[in-house]
Amino acid sequence: MTLGKSDVLTDLDAASPSTSVMKKLPEVTLAFWIMKIAATTLGETAGDLFAQTMKLGYFLTTIALFSVFVVTLVVQLRSSRYNPFCYWTVILSTSMAGTTMSDFMNRDASAAYLSGGATSLGWGPQGLGLGYPAGAAILISILLAIFLVWRASGMTFQIRDIVTFRGEALFWSAILVSNTLGTSMGDFLSDSSGLGYAGGALLVTGVLAVLAALMKAPAVPNVLLFWIAFVLTRPLGATAGDFLTKPVAKGGLDLGTAGSSAVLLAVLFGLMAHAQVRERRATGSPGAAPEPVTQRAG
Repeated sequence: MTLGKSDVLTDLDAASPSTSVMKKLPEVTLAFWIMKIAATTLGETAGDLFAQTMKLGYFLTTIALFSVFVVTLVVQLRSSRYNPFCYWTVILSTSMAGTTMSDFMNRDASAAYLSGGATSLGWGPQGLGLGYPAGAAILISILLAIFLVWRASGMTFQIRDIVTFRGEALFWSAILVSNTLGTSMGDFLSDSSGLGYAGGALLVTGVLAVLAALMKAPAVPNVLLFWIAFVLTRPLGATAGDFLTKPVAKGGLDLGTAGSSAVLLAVLFGLMAHAQVRERRATGSPGAAPEPVTQRAG
């Protein structure tokens, strides 16, 4: 199968016989990116809601949210076809778990990260205190290792063609690590770069615009652009989430984690419902057969 540059990803697989299979993952469109940003912003505010506002701490919240990720992932893996609610619930759970996993790795729960007047943050280890550079280096190494294993397996990087259990397992592993890495990048921009929440969000938005322009460049693989953009939408969500929730004195709007999370959840739920309706119309209308997807061997 030959793909043009209009495709969001570049096919990296060797030619092989194809079979018709049911798709499990969505098409990458503008709506995909809007929902990704909404999910990652909610992941930031909801993760902070549990860990900081409710004072469960990074350790307990990470365990709880990682468990939620496993449950939602099992439901997604057991589904026989693409279901927007299943898919985006897993994306949301990786964003929430990634938020607290990143915080646990990078922060030490010192007073700088505690809500007003708090002297401690939940039970258990308060954070490893690795710092953003060390935490990002570890996460980048893990993400690269996943991609190397993925490439060596011979399975497709093309999202619309990932239908096997092994392919989905690699995909979701990369998603979890990329969302955790993106949180670290977003927190670095917000807390340590001097740009602040709004400045960090504007910087990431500018980089994403450059990536969109590079899709027209024949020499740049779209699959590389996709994964860079996928990682960068997480710091965009992190900085946007912090901008909504942090105190005005720190450059935020001080809307609170609970209120912001409720509004973002309503927005994401509405987008998921709209995607579900569109998917049913596309595959379930009278006389319409489910859209086949070309699966490559491996």
